[in-house]
Amino acid sequence: MATVATVSAGGSRWDRTRFVATIFTGSFLLFLVQPMIARMALPRLGGAPTVWNSAMLVYQALLLAGYAYAHWLGRFRARSQAGIHITVLLLAGLTLPIGLIASTPPPDANPFLWVPWLLLVSIGPLFFAVSAQAPLLQRWFALSDAGDPYPLYAASNLGSFGGLLAYPFIVEPLLGVTDQRWLWSVGYGLLVLLVAWCGLRLPKSARAESKAADTPAPDWRTIGKWIALAAVPSGLILSTTLHITTDMVAMPLLWVLPLGVYLLSFTVAFASSRSAANWIIRLAPLILLFGCFGVFIQNGWLVLVFGAISILNVFTVSVALHSRLFEIRPPAQHLTFFYLMMSVGGVFGGAFCALIAPLIFNWTYEYLLLLVAAAALMHATSPFDRLVKLWDGSANARRITPVGILVVFAVVIIAKAFLGRNVSGPLAHAGTVAILTIAIFAIGNRALFTAAVAALLISAGGWDKLAESADRGTMTRSFFGIYEIRPGANNSRMLVHGTTIHGIQNLGSPDRERMETSYYAPLSGVGLAMRSATDLFGLNARVGIVGLGAGTLSCYARPGQAWTFYEIDPAVSRIARDPTKFTFVARCKPDAQIRLGDARLLIERAPAASTDLLVLDAFSSDSVPMHLLTSEAFADYRRILSPNGLLMVHISNRYLDLKPVVAAASRSGGWTAALRRYRTDSAGVGRNETGSDWVALSQNPVTVQHVVKGEQWLPLPLRAGFKPWTDDHASVLPLIDFSKQ
Repeated sequence: MATVATVSAGGSRWDRTRFVATIFTGSFLLFLVQPMIARMALPRLGGAPTVWNSAMLVYQALLLAGYAYAHWLGRFRARSQAGIHITVLLLAGLTLPIGLIASTPPPDANPFLWVPWLLLVSIGPLFFAVSAQAPLLQRWFALSDAGDPYPLYAASNLGSFGGLLAYPFIVEPLLGVTDQRWLWSVGYGLLVLLVAWCGLRLPKSARAESKAADTPAPDWRTIGKWIALAAVPSGLILSTTLHITTDMVAMPLLWVLPLGVYLLSFTVAFASSRSAANWIIRLAPLILLFGCFGVFIQNGWLVLVFGAISILNVFTVSVALHSRLFEIRPPAQHLTFFYLMMSVGGVFGGAFCALIAPLIFNWTYEYLLLLVAAAALMHATSPFDRLVKLWDGSANARRITPVGILVVFAVVIIAKAFLGRNVSGPLAHAGTVAILTIAIFAIGNRALFTAAVAALLISAGGWDKLAESADRGTMTRSFFGIYEIRPGANNSRMLVHGTTIHGIQNLGSPDRERMETSYYAPLSGVGLAMRSATDLFGLNARVGIVGLGAGTLSCYARPGQAWTFYEIDPAVSRIARDPTKFTFVARCKPDAQIRLGDARLLIERAPAASTDLLVLDAFSSDSVPMHLLTSEAFADYRRILSPNGLLMVHISNRYLDLKPVVAAASRSGGWTAALRRYRTDSAGVGRNETGSDWVALSQNPVTVQHVVKGEQWLPLPLRAGFKPWTDDHASVLPLIDFSKQ
């Protein structure tokens, strides 16, 4: 049971202000440095998830080490703690300005080993020192006899939220990486001064620190609750982000929202005033249920509605579970150990979603498991007063529970197993609505509510998704995402990555299977370029393709040509090579070379003038690999292209207008450029062709003139004031255009 300190006569509002300012600053810098270092590392390490999974493990390990260090300092007198920590901050400051050391991985480097080493050497001391701020300063606050330290954790997460939003929306659009490094370094210097200021308020004698009687250490059951209550929200932010961007809507910067509301949940849950938290806790079970109800909705305007509910659910679930943490927090004597165990829980939740789930699931089943776990951990009370008394622990309540559990799962079995998957719409939804009704009725009964949530997820679409997963080869999951092979219109087969189509193959005959479909139609920009390759570069043209997809472009290959695909995901390579899934590569270019890895890094190592036609096809999803569009990247493309070589860039995108980026790079790099906006007619739709935007670029104007002749091409428009992306400065924020929807 928690004990809450009261503000003593010695405490003051000024004491609280100095500690709040210090904790806020430290957390702000901590959440600013993570995306900033990722941005610095992108040109050097590439965008492979193996890189970022390794980086996240380093961040989590350093955070855990910082919390352990803060806990270890508790054995010293208060003034000694301040002296040790300020010394650690000053020693870490010797590595400023913050940044990566001048080291590049060898071609055969293992990212799981090399990336952690690079980050630990580069930012390890600074990240370690700053990560200890939140628990350590709260303990100092308690030792200063200034009041209950736990509400200061709200200031910590408010600072984290500020840093999270500041980087993509302010820092990255306005400042280059070099300026960002110095800005962060100035902030670090300010933090050291603030820590020293707080240290002056600490008691001088050991007697002042031992006024409170010793309290027993928490038992293992309590520690287990701390870890579980921290692990579920930590995992839920990752699984919700992946689920929304994979199965609902792929939108730029969408990842900010679940993480942002997660951080805000601490601000509410650890606040001194409990009114907002109590109100949200009452609503949390209802929002969880409606979030579960909409998990499998994929079409129409309801996708946006339930996508918003999913993000709201992260917030309310996190508030509910973090409020339970606040309720069972230990006395201030064990504060640092409490936060250390919370950090352990955060590591467990993050590692489960980022590392374990992609290995054992072929869909985002971790999202469903975490929703059920959230229901089990909630200390829910029915929002309906008439139902509160029903679950009062009486004998009647205990009798209702097993009967209710049997009923909800019986409804699922009858509706799904007996009636089958192809049930008519009204009948199919009737069972789901019945379970939802029972679940609302069950709020306040932990066992029945948890069972109803699980049954609701199975009924709303989980049963059908399990059937798809059981169909071997239909879904494939890697660290890069989830790929699904679906039947398409007009007797075709599609490769879908989340909400993005990566290839369509017509079926029925060898000739239909060789048709160039989707974005790669014969009259698209890339289609016209491919048909010009022999005239421009001869019978032995050398073709490079960044992005394999289903392998559609390989059917433009001609005898004698040498083709190289650059593909970051081995799973995509296996799919494209498997003739039981797609036959583009097998029928049209079985001898094509597929080089696995980040294209930017692979192209940097390719021989000069080794390619005649290079196609960039990596920008159609929400997550644009910006390191492939910087001036330095275009310099690499120019280097590997022959003097008359042709570069084709695919800029079709649902939310981003990439024309200004390519236009600025074209002007600064001396390229001649032309834009092809292809829109298919009804006959093209019947062949499963789709509209696309392609840009043709060459250092030789004659090459572009040859490609554009006979078809309608447009000048590539320049945006006034838009500067070329560089490895030092780039931002997608000015490119977001929701009017394209």
